[in-house]
Amino acid sequence: MATERKGVITFKGNPLTLIGPEVKVGDTAPNFSVLNNGLQAVTLDNYKGKTLIISVAPSLDTPVCSLQTQRFNKEQANLPAGVEVITITADLPFAQARFCGAEGIKVTTLSDHRDMAFGDAYGTHIKELRLEARSIFVVGKDGKIKHVEYVKEVTEHPDYDKALAAAKANA
Repeated sequence: MATERKGVITFKGNPLTLIGPEVKVGDTAPNFSVLNNGLQAVTLDNYKGKTLIISVAPSLDTPVCSLQTQRFNKEQANLPAGVEVITITADLPFAQARFCGAEGIKVTTLSDHRDMAFGDAYGTHIKELRLEARSIFVVGKDGKIKHVEYVKEVTEHPDYDKALAAAKANA
């Protein structure tokens, strides 16, 4: 049975349960399998040798998630070579593609809707909503976690600057 962590995050002040372990700085990044917008499986192995910013959001069709994705899309151009940003949500790949087309988003969006494998591996699966908890992970070229932020209140923004600094320091 998967680990359940109660009250780690809230949604509009109401406590929620996260499924999966708490990932910490220094841990080996857990592998995962999610879908790209072409319905092809993508795993952490697809990013071997790169520094990876994993921006996790509940749904691109909500204001904070949209702004989070737009911010990393803008920042991608300023990142050193070898640093890549991906956004993971539980949205369907078709909805992600529609959002990216409408908003001019170039950052890779990946869907965890099929079996919540990412959420279960990184401890971002919100049990009550079957969505991802807002969070950011930076994975170094060595496959180790360099930065973690589980945003306490789902409706608030993450600390973009800390995640970007961690990615640049590990480029």
